[in-house]
Amino acid sequence: MKVACVGGGPAGLYLSILMKRQDPSHEITVYERNPAGSTYGWGVTYWGGLIDKLHRHDPESARAIRQNSVRWSDGVAHVRDSTTRHHGDEGFGIGRRRLLELLAERAGSLGVRVEFEHPVDAAAGPPDADLVVACDGVGSALRERHADHFGTEAVAGRNMYIWLGTTRVFDSFTFGFVETAHGWIWCYGYGFSQEHSTCIVECSPATWQGLGLHRMNEADSLALLERLFAGPLGGHRLIGRSHADGSAQWLNFRTLTNRTWHRGNLVLLGDAAHTTHYSIGAGTTLALEDAIALAGALGDTREPRGPGAARDLAPALARYERERRSALLPVQSAARYSAQWYENLPRYINLAPAHMFALLGQRHSPLLPHIPPQLYYRLDRAAGQLEPLRKLKRWLGPKIATSLHPRSPSARS
Repeated sequence: MKVACVGGGPAGLYLSILMKRQDPSHEITVYERNPAGSTYGWGVTYWGGLIDKLHRHDPESARAIRQNSVRWSDGVAHVRDSTTRHHGDEGFGIGRRRLLELLAERAGSLGVRVEFEHPVDAAAGPPDADLVVACDGVGSALRERHADHFGTEAVAGRNMYIWLGTTRVFDSFTFGFVETAHGWIWCYGYGFSQEHSTCIVECSPATWQGLGLHRMNEADSLALLERLFAGPLGGHRLIGRSHADGSAQWLNFRTLTNRTWHRGNLVLLGDAAHTTHYSIGAGTTLALEDAIALAGALGDTREPRGPGAARDLAPALARYERERRSALLPVQSAARYSAQWYENLPRYINLAPAHMFALLGQRHSPLLPHIPPQLYYRLDRAAGQLEPLRKLKRWLGPKIATSLHPRSPSARS
């Protein structure tokens, strides 16, 4: 089969690896519009379960990713002058550039052709291939060419955020909440190498404008943020990635959905198909899991019979879409509630620091927005000690989530 992956991110590269491992005779090309080594962002996060899954599908790339990652098991929250530390699950961080290098090297070693600086002109149509995979991100040109068919919608979140790097190497997943005269502003920080960490800063539009961040260039924005987060940063500097005019890249997160994920021999993968709020740190994991599901579905497709017979991809693409929509439902719910928790930060920020941090860890819960925070904290503590209450909490959560946000396998994902 001839396969064209448009976009050289984690989803497209990993799919090319899996497809080549399934059948070395596949002719696979990854088209990436940017030069090799050029990528946006800093580090990405994942959890131990992902490495186990990657190891089952391609042990070599899984080992390389694990060896190039840093890990943590604690969470730290700085609120005003208080610091709270909680022990939690083991997490990992890896530089996005390093991750792409590892996947591109592995793909190339298997015979995948990776073509950098090769943009695909959507107006001229997709590449000539049996299967075209649109893995070119949230702004996918191939998807937009048929936006009516895919039923693409993007909903912008309320808060403003900026994705930065820092020379502070965090040894824990670190939160910093700072109160200003114009409202709260906060950051999430996590290490991804021995030299750098990611630092995402977020605030409400009112705080963003009140602090004057809407009219500052990048240099002035970073200087202000370094002063505000001097405690969590330990005096280290922030690193940005400005536009050509020097302005800072403040954004509203866009939650993207599609009514369907495939059209003929064109299929959507990763952020081209769906996005989930960055505050749950699942974007890269979901992209790689998409690739695993699509490769698995295609691997079960029967070979065409007779000379010149075409492979019928429709059943495999439909199966991939069904599987991933189902798997995404709880993640999308968690992301939606996580984003809302931060948008309603004043509801929680004045609790005792340990209580606030505990509810920060519970921000994915559909119950939390509907129960007074202090009462929820007490109930959650009790549920952690009593099995009947724990079962009730597990049962009520999905029931309330379904009644508030009815979803079905055919709903948007």
